[in-house]
Amino acid sequence: MPNQRKAWLYALATVLLWSTVASAFKLSLQFFTPSQLLLVASVTSVLLLGGLLAGQRKLGLALTTLRRRPLFFISLGLLNPALYYLLLFEAYRLLPAQQAQAINYTWAIALSLLAVPFLKQRLNRFDGVAIALAYLGALIIATRGAPFSLNFDSGYGVLLALASTLIWASYWILNTRNTTEPLLSLFLTFSCSLPFTLLACGVLADFELRAWQGWLGAIYVGLFEMGIAFLLWLLALRHARQAAHISNLIFLSPFISLLLLRWLVHEPIAPATPLGLLLIVAALLVQQWPGWRKKESSDTH
Repeated sequence: MPNQRKAWLYALATVLLWSTVASAFKLSLQFFTPSQLLLVASVTSVLLLGGLLAGQRKLGLALTTLRRRPLFFISLGLLNPALYYLLLFEAYRLLPAQQAQAINYTWAIALSLLAVPFLKQRLNRFDGVAIALAYLGALIIATRGAPFSLNFDSGYGVLLALASTLIWASYWILNTRNTTEPLLSLFLTFSCSLPFTLLACGVLADFELRAWQGWLGAIYVGLFEMGIAFLLWLLALRHARQAAHISNLIFLSPFISLLLLRWLVHEPIAPATPLGLLLIVAALLVQQWPGWRKKESSDTH
């Protein structure tokens, strides 16, 4: 049964957890390489999700589901978490966290662009405005308020952050063919990614994971970014009368995250960053506008 109070509580808890992950990424990357961080976080997430499935007595169902579509879940796992987080963590290593985080928020815009060739969807005028606003905001943040200079802290880092949004969007496009329940699907996806993350760690780094601070950060990322936050969000959607009532809370996350970056990471916030984030959030709101208009129209008839 819908319970709007519970929906708000679960949604706010999710937003607060998501707001911490940029700081967790940046702090953890002081002790682990991107591939090491990904490996420990992924294993943590698999153990958490596997434990939840075991509690529901669904581990046998996981094996049955995997046997039916092994290539599908291997493909999902290669995209996310393997490729997505490798690119994103490397972007966080090279860039100030406020820049990597802001660019990452443009993934919904990347999704609308990739939906044109892969899902045969069309862009409308709202999408065009959203694309312009989002990438202008990202450019303002990445150039510290001088978008026409094209002077980046790390051009390679910016490219990796943008590439990660394309990988994330591709993951969700592939997920349109996924009818497996979310918890089961996430467990299979992360489990299938482990061989890739092990290989990446062996090739790009090593397995000398000695810093306890790195372990602490990686376990936190695995538990909250890749596990608990996702489950809390599912609970919020399940209890909400309408998903739209809680989905806009997500837009609080980047601004709370900036405060945490300043407090926990001691990263000075560039004056251009809040302006750029406002443009990105405005872009995401503009992108949702046709859906709101349609919902309002249906409510009046």
